[in-house]
Amino acid sequence: MFRSNKRFLIIAAALSLFVSRSLLAQNLTLPPSGDNQKASVTQHIGLVRVTVDYSSPDVHGPTGEDRAGKIWGELVPYGAPNLGFGTCKECPWRAGANENTVVTVSHDVTVEGKTLPKGAYGLHMIPGKDEWTVIFSKNASSWGSYYYDPAQDALRVKAKPAKSDYHEWLTYEFTDRKPDQAVLALKWENLQLPMTIKVSNVADVYLAQIKNELQTSFDWQAWNAAANYALQNKRNLVEAQRWAENAVSGTFIGQENFTTLSTLARLQEANGKVEDSKKTFDRALAHPTAGPIQVHQYARQLLTDGKKEEAMRAFELNARRHPNVWPVNVGLARGHAAMGRNQEALKYARLALTQAPDEGSKKNTEGLVKQLEEGKNVNQ
Repeated sequence: MFRSNKRFLIIAAALSLFVSRSLLAQNLTLPPSGDNQKASVTQHIGLVRVTVDYSSPDVHGPTGEDRAGKIWGELVPYGAPNLGFGTCKECPWRAGANENTVVTVSHDVTVEGKTLPKGAYGLHMIPGKDEWTVIFSKNASSWGSYYYDPAQDALRVKAKPAKSDYHEWLTYEFTDRKPDQAVLALKWENLQLPMTIKVSNVADVYLAQIKNELQTSFDWQAWNAAANYALQNKRNLVEAQRWAENAVSGTFIGQENFTTLSTLARLQEANGKVEDSKKTFDRALAHPTAGPIQVHQYARQLLTDGKKEEAMRAFELNARRHPNVWPVNVGLARGHAAMGRNQEALKYARLALTQAPDEGSKKNTEGLVKQLEEGKNVNQ
């Protein structure tokens, strides 16, 4: 009995040592399996951050063998085969090498038109000759697809493969970028798989950030800029008017000047308070800070808003108050052009050219004259 217990203790000790060493080995920093180096790429779509972390195999394998022409359908099989290990029976490709390829999005986005909530996802793919299935799994911490479980899918989308310039190393690139979307493409050998990631509410994301930042701002310029951003994007207009009011007269914040008053006037009008808007704009025009440049810029904004009659009145008021002062005649040229009076516009543009205060202004005005002479729209 004693010998039996002693033998059991020896075996238990040996197993304990083996397990301890195994656990220690897991904490070591060793070279990546198969020389598949780790890589990462990040793209911002507005404030939204999209990151892909992956391990990158090459066409020439770990021992140097050339696998060109044998990647798709062979090394990376079509469909979802049984890998013969782990719990997965129909296993997608891990979309890279070694640990899961992980896609992280800081905010909700759409991928190929379908919603993907913010978070980190294991990226898997089911390749096909003409169409692939792209899978975003809630499990982002596995080794490959050996334990892939479709019950953990957050999203599946379809994507079309296309030809690509040769890539020795598997690479993820953002191949097209716009203010509200980007195209993420997997590229390896002569194939690419692009997919469009879109942020459907870029302005709302910015406004959420702006609201947080205003909580610690005592700067009238910040409050005025926030109000203008909301107005330009036609979002959050009621609260934006409060921001404009703070920019004018908020405690420890506000400064009444032409800029803040004119922003408030525009927001009052946008919120249907037309009479209040007129009174506020009269205050803006009567303010000592209402110089020729300030009034000109305000009138230009009215043109951008499509209010050509209001803009023309502002340009004419500027001319009465500041006759022949730069850039008053530029404004008159743009105002008359907006009203369809091309010859009048050309007259004032040529007059403005003789008053240009610097070389940059002169070149811009020369361009304005040329466009008017050619009958082009100068207010696009």
